[in-house]
Amino acid sequence: MARTRRTGPPTGKPAAVAEAEFERELEVFRTEAGTASQFFYAFLTVHAVAGDVPAVFKLLNTAPLFSNTNLGALQTSTFVTLGRMFDQDSPHNVDRVLKIAQDNPRIFSKAALGDRKRKASPGRTEWLESYLRAAYVPKPSDFRRLRQFVRKYRRIYEDKYRDLRHKVFAHKVVSDGEAVAALFARTNIRELQRMLVFLDSLYDALLQLYVNGRKPVVRKRRYSVRRMRARPSPQGLGNSVQERLTHEVERFLRAAAVSSAGRS
Repeated sequence: MARTRRTGPPTGKPAAVAEAEFERELEVFRTEAGTASQFFYAFLTVHAVAGDVPAVFKLLNTAPLFSNTNLGALQTSTFVTLGRMFDQDSPHNVDRVLKIAQDNPRIFSKAALGDRKRKASPGRTEWLESYLRAAYVPKPSDFRRLRQFVRKYRRIYEDKYRDLRHKVFAHKVVSDGEAVAALFARTNIRELQRMLVFLDSLYDALLQLYVNGRKPVVRKRRYSVRRMRARPSPQGLGNSVQERLTHEVERFLRAAAVSSAGRS
């Protein structure tokens, strides 16, 4: 007599548990990606505005120790946060949110999306049926594509930024001036900007998939401080944290410089 083969319990977590876990991890990812961008774009914008506006340069030089302390803190915080997102032993690295999504595909089903929409908009939901027909249900290939992007940027981080983060900013392993300069020489501001903007775009892709049933596409975003300062996005379109922060820092520095000049 042939034995009946047991299939075992269903794989994956209960939908409600998986949704709650994904939402928590996605929010951690949002704050980490946004925080890294805030630190680095504040650092870049202070340098850019001080270089272009003599009154701002003069203002910062009235308290050089304070100014350099703040710039140093912004730089250190950028690299420390970057490590939390890309280091594999970090409990909330970028792979964790992708793994939860990939291991629990049912949270992206049309039924699950419909339940979330009903909870978010109780009452009249006659629009929901047609909305769900157009909703996108992700395939395994979607998550593989997102992981390819992550692998690309993790390689860049590991090749050029990890040693700087671990040996200079997070731990004082390297203290020789020439050795520190050699680590900095491997970095590239434009490359680091693109890395941070990618993280922001990846968060938005996962959010739109989960909340609105849209295909997870990592869209290109503006990353150049110079271009954002020269040509701000139309009102209502420049919603990225890096663009908002760039303009906010510049407005503040210019206003502070005018106020300081008026008192002198």
